[in-house]
Amino acid sequence: MAKDLVRTRNAIKKFMLMKANIQAVSLKITTLKSNHAMGQAMKQVTKAMATMNKKMNLPEIQKIMMEFEKQSEMMDMKEEMMDDAIDNALGDDDDEIEGDRIVNQVLDELGIELSNELTGINPSNQTPASGNKNKTPVPAGPVSDADADLEARLEALRRQ
Repeated sequence: MAKDLVRTRNAIKKFMLMKANIQAVSLKITTLKSNHAMGQAMKQVTKAMATMNKKMNLPEIQKIMMEFEKQSEMMDMKEEMMDDAIDNALGDDDDEIEGDRIVNQVLDELGIELSNELTGINPSNQTPASGNKNKTPVPAGPVSDADADLEARLEALRRQ
């Protein structure tokens, strides 16, 4: 009876080992099937891509895209013309005047006066290389201490 018990235990161990081996083989077969299916799918995708590449006519697509861009620009111009016509018909000139007033108000709040800055600009097209090396620039408005210091350092560098 002890020998039967030992044989039965050994048989159980062998059956468990065979079961594990069979499961491993089953998993390998499943993996191989998946790999085969993936290969077939890739083959079909490759065929589809080759067919699409053959059917694509790049010059024609380029012409279509250029025509699309042209038509889009025409539509934008027409839309702008229509907007202008509607604005003119409704008399929205007040909006432009209001916009200018708001811009001037913002500039005034920031302390920027365009007219003062524009009067200090020399209208000639002379550059420092054309003979103005020794002339000092005229500041457009009041100069702070930091600006004066930077101006002095810049002039010193120019003299070197």
